[in-house]
Amino acid sequence: MTRTQRLGFVCFLVLIAAVCAGGQQAPSGKPRRNVIIFVADGLRHGSVNEKDTPALWRIRTEGVHFRNSYSVFPTFTTANAATIATGHHIGDTGDFSNSIWVGHATYDTGNYNLAPGTPVPFIENDQAIGDLNSHFGGNYLSEETFLELARKNGFNTAALGKIGPAGIQDATSLTPVNGSMPPASDSIIIIDDATGSATGTTLPPRILAAMRKEKIPAETPARTNGFGANSQYSNGYSGDRNHPGTLAPNTLQQKWMTDVTTRAILPTFVADEKPFALVFWSRDPDATQHNEGDSLNKMSPGINGESSVAGVRNADATLGQILRWLDDHAAIKQNTDVIVTSDHGFATIARKEIDRLGHPSQAESAQHYYFDSTGRVDTDKGTLPTGFLAVDLAVALKTKLWDPDRRGAETSRFPFRQVRLDSDAWEHSQFGNGLLGARIAKPDGSDADVIVAANGGSDLIYVPDGNRERIQKVVDIVLQLDYVGAVFVDDRFAPIAGTLPLSAINLIGATKMPRPTIVVAFRTFYLDPNDLQSGIQVSDTSLQEGQGMHGGFGRDQTYNNMAAFGPDFKRGFVDDAPVSNADIVPTLASILGFTVKPNGKLSGRVVREALNGGAEQSAPQIKTMTSDPAHGKQSVLRYQEMDGLRYLHSAELVGPK
Repeated sequence: MTRTQRLGFVCFLVLIAAVCAGGQQAPSGKPRRNVIIFVADGLRHGSVNEKDTPALWRIRTEGVHFRNSYSVFPTFTTANAATIATGHHIGDTGDFSNSIWVGHATYDTGNYNLAPGTPVPFIENDQAIGDLNSHFGGNYLSEETFLELARKNGFNTAALGKIGPAGIQDATSLTPVNGSMPPASDSIIIIDDATGSATGTTLPPRILAAMRKEKIPAETPARTNGFGANSQYSNGYSGDRNHPGTLAPNTLQQKWMTDVTTRAILPTFVADEKPFALVFWSRDPDATQHNEGDSLNKMSPGINGESSVAGVRNADATLGQILRWLDDHAAIKQNTDVIVTSDHGFATIARKEIDRLGHPSQAESAQHYYFDSTGRVDTDKGTLPTGFLAVDLAVALKTKLWDPDRRGAETSRFPFRQVRLDSDAWEHSQFGNGLLGARIAKPDGSDADVIVAANGGSDLIYVPDGNRERIQKVVDIVLQLDYVGAVFVDDRFAPIAGTLPLSAINLIGATKMPRPTIVVAFRTFYLDPNDLQSGIQVSDTSLQEGQGMHGGFGRDQTYNNMAAFGPDFKRGFVDDAPVSNADIVPTLASILGFTVKPNGKLSGRVVREALNGGAEQSAPQIKTMTSDPAHGKQSVLRYQEMDGLRYLHSAELVGPK
């Protein structure tokens, strides 16, 4: 063999070794990048600073600071989780909010040996996601997720953190197998609140072995922090109208997940010598801001108190531990891109006032006391009850209200319990959802005249039979409710005066999921008009005034926190172009050379201006879209456009209050 032949043979062996090492080499000959996506649930852009959030500040200042960042609307967790997972807006994913009408009774196929349940499920739940998959072709999102795509390209993958959004990052992996949770797989890692329990995902054997070696328990700790469920030191304690909520962040559970990440999963991935893609979904600060106990029945300090700040610090501590692991593994760090985002902003809840001057709501729903199932008052007169939109619609339409989350009596002909609205002892539905109609006999609720999915800062309204006269009547009612902030209607029925079309806010796409007929955003206002951190959100929720909520259309909630750091991103760069959660997957797919085959057209863009060598882009002007007036009201949408894509800034209803 000649010297040239020997050299060629050696090069051939090196190439084969690279392939056998799990695809570490990209087609260009460069090492395949690793990717970490860190999501701080509910983190406001203005909450990041050098003192409270040194890790987040480090990414923002050393890497790319997306100063003009956007959540997608409705500004809820699962809606943005689906967008972060797929790179598609909500019209394509069909994940319209945390609670949605799905067109069937959940578990009606017997999944998980559960009896048929509500047709308006709360989908921050692994089993709810799996059940949706089984009804919608194995993938309710209709789009491939980034983790699925990475796995097909030879990557190790993992999704950890808050139940619901963590699982959505690898949604098809939750599809039931023979009606049960799928068995453990070495190639699929989903770890969340339910891991290790009968209702959760199963740990892969090699990860379980790594955890045992590190003496990390195999079951996710509860959010109680080791205290009783009703202790203010339990992060899961929300209190009630007479008792303030939590004073403690979600430290114990989150530290367990962070340890699993840095002491078990990442070391296992390194030992495999394969590139990896990991998503960590931090439950804080969302969890603490929702339940905080600093501000019972007061709008100040609201979610700007010490408890909420502790929740922000807790999220930062998690990111800090992950960054320290990277610092300790220099070769991995220099080949790893880190994307930091939050699913949405946040606001303090108002359930009495509808503006900064303290004017109370005059809606019928606020004029009564409400009683719970034990006969105790749980909502005072003058306070908007849980499910206030469903109550007001039922009263105005002169029809009955049924609770889709509570079963009717065994002797009843109807599957759902009727909500009492005809005496001094008014009731509200358990979670605020409502089926409206004289009689509801179908388990899927499709024979209701109107369906309300209550979510918080905005609610979804479905009119299953598409009756145009009824839709117009509902719009007329909604526009005259003093707590409403903006109204959008399905393009099939547009234009309707006073409303804007769903397509204007990226909600008309390729999804096969039932699409809401009307989307109602509730009013947002600011204690200090110059400070988004002082945002107040009228909220359809069981939480108390002074606690935290999101889902609305104020800039305080569309303004999330986004930053990036790594070998493919510019250093010390401030990006003023609009960037949203929909842009994460397209950008990473471009960096990694992945081929994406979308079903829908509502995908994000590659943020080339933030990448090495990319030309800087300036921020486009804010545009405005205004509806025709009705009842003296007009819905107004503010947005930016870039590369033909729309970034949703804020919306409001203008006209006489």
